[in-house]
Amino acid sequence: MAAKIEKGSRLLKRAREGGNPIIQGETVTFIWHGRTAPHLVSDLDEWEENPRPLKRISRDVWGVSLKLPRNAYLEYSFYDPRTKQHLPDPLNAKSVWNGVGGHNHFFYMPEAAPTPLTRLSPGQVQGQLSKYEVSADGMTVNGKRTIYLYHPPVAQPVPLVMVLDGFDYLRRVRVTQIVDNLIAQHRIRPIALALLQNGGSQGRMVEYACNEVTLAFLKNAILPLAASHLNLLDIHEHPGAYGILGSSMGGLMAVYAALRLPEIFGRALSQSGAFELWGIETVAMELVRFISRPDIHIWMDIGRLEELLECNRRMRNLLRRHGYDVRYQEFVGGHNTTCWRDDLGAGLEALFG
Repeated sequence: MAAKIEKGSRLLKRAREGGNPIIQGETVTFIWHGRTAPHLVSDLDEWEENPRPLKRISRDVWGVSLKLPRNAYLEYSFYDPRTKQHLPDPLNAKSVWNGVGGHNHFFYMPEAAPTPLTRLSPGQVQGQLSKYEVSADGMTVNGKRTIYLYHPPVAQPVPLVMVLDGFDYLRRVRVTQIVDNLIAQHRIRPIALALLQNGGSQGRMVEYACNEVTLAFLKNAILPLAASHLNLLDIHEHPGAYGILGSSMGGLMAVYAALRLPEIFGRALSQSGAFELWGIETVAMELVRFISRPDIHIWMDIGRLEELLECNRRMRNLLRRHGYDVRYQEFVGGHNTTCWRDDLGAGLEALFG
């Protein structure tokens, strides 16, 4: 008993001093202090679908250990399976908005780190951002939409990249800072951005599920707006010069838009694309099988800790079998904005380098 008490006290002290979890090589140990303990939920166990119980170490110290690669990033939460409530971790002050109404705690393993591309150097030249309202009656769920346009700090005509879920990419991914840095470091050619507001919780799923009306919105509402305010390459003289990017459902829609409108979107960047929905293949996969291969270039990235991993591998293999130019990368993380932020530079460099 004394040994257990000593071990519990030692682990609790380490967690209080260094934060949760305690990392030793590839082993991470989460600590909880209290008379009872919640469960651990994360991408490793599909969150609330498979809560991981904590085991008693000493009278009021609980813990659970797991293995992670040394270059992993993980978001997690403590969860009370009785009340179905998420509980804050008092031993980890690091938290991030999870995009669905709450916050997750997070940590990087020793060989992982946030991308440096979101940090601008003093005096660095930046692009300019402007805001517009677009009437989209009949083409979107809510009618009017807000659009941000990013003007790169150059004078010559440039390709346009449409960014689905653009507000998340603007505020949470910090896509404009990433593009500023990539341009300044001569790692990509200058590009302009059109950052699109999504349809919200009620409309996003429908609008991004291989939706023809969304294609009409992009082509007939967003392209004319961007062309009137940005110095863009003429898409008729440079067919396929533009790009489109998104994550999850947005990643699916980005690839679908390139398959359907290759004369406009010759480059598609998919981050954790939802190519299968509830066990059913999407139309995008059927198009790859049955249409003549268009001249498009695709970047796909996906987390090894995601439940969408296998369907992304299947889509990658399908694209390669049919001769598509697809570059594919797996990061050691889950289905979250931080992972997409940290990997975005690689995707942009692959398509616009």
